[in-house]
Amino acid sequence: MAVTFRNYTPEPLFGVDYHLVRDFLLRLNHHNYPFGRWDWMVTHGYLDKSGLPKIGLWLEDGRVVALATFDCGLGEAWLLADGAHGGLLEEMLPYAREAFARDGRFRLSVPDGDDALQGVAARNGFFPTQEKECDAVFPVVPGSTGYTLPAGFSITSMADTFDLRKYGEVLWKGFNHEANGEGPFVWQEEDRLKWELGFLRPNVDLSLKIAVVAPNGAFAAYCGMWWDRASADALVEPVATDPAYRRMGLGRAAVLEGIRRCAVLGAKRAFVGSSQQFYYSIGFRPFATSTWWAPKA
Repeated sequence: MAVTFRNYTPEPLFGVDYHLVRDFLLRLNHHNYPFGRWDWMVTHGYLDKSGLPKIGLWLEDGRVVALATFDCGLGEAWLLADGAHGGLLEEMLPYAREAFARDGRFRLSVPDGDDALQGVAARNGFFPTQEKECDAVFPVVPGSTGYTLPAGFSITSMADTFDLRKYGEVLWKGFNHEANGEGPFVWQEEDRLKWELGFLRPNVDLSLKIAVVAPNGAFAAYCGMWWDRASADALVEPVATDPAYRRMGLGRAAVLEGIRRCAVLGAKRAFVGSSQQFYYSIGFRPFATSTWWAPKA
């Protein structure tokens, strides 16, 4: 059948198009934009929702075969096509540049070694910059997810302890908002609706949203895991440790517990979009890099 193009339909939020894109990303199983990144993006509090109707879908026989998308904020794009439809990249890049540009700025994520997409970018006047994204992989092998906790600390999950206030606080502190002068965490009731959306969406498994509980009951560290039975790969996102509890092995415990639970369900690998030494030190290995390409001035 012929390939047709249309824009993404964002309403309802978890409607037909949400599932079409998710299924495509699961089939493609590409590290540059895994299905977990999509799930994380569409429910993220910082998502620029004005960009959702600009997402481009190329369909054949009712299935997405190519996708032009962004991640939370406009000004950048990812282009993905299955193996039989790589020729679509020639029309996808001009589309994405026009659709996702913000204040005249635009850049494209291109996996290093992807000759086809690099060629399309070069022919359209783009050049590689020094900016990169890195992906690391954790191969699940027997004994690779062992950890210990200090006395008084314990593991829980959002399935067992669904506390959005504690979740919000550990992320606020863990991403250094307080340390950077943005003030202490303040609970606002409207935050509940924002965060509930991410936790109560379709396909979520709350038992894979791991927290380390401090003796005072606070979440000292947190790790969110994304896994689907259609993939052998799990995704780590986000990971945060309250600065008051760092260098105690708590972030390590949260990540490894999350990977362990995914492995029990069938995951063979776990990915994280990072090159931080923290991840390498607990067993992740460098896997792939992508370079940001930008139009020539």
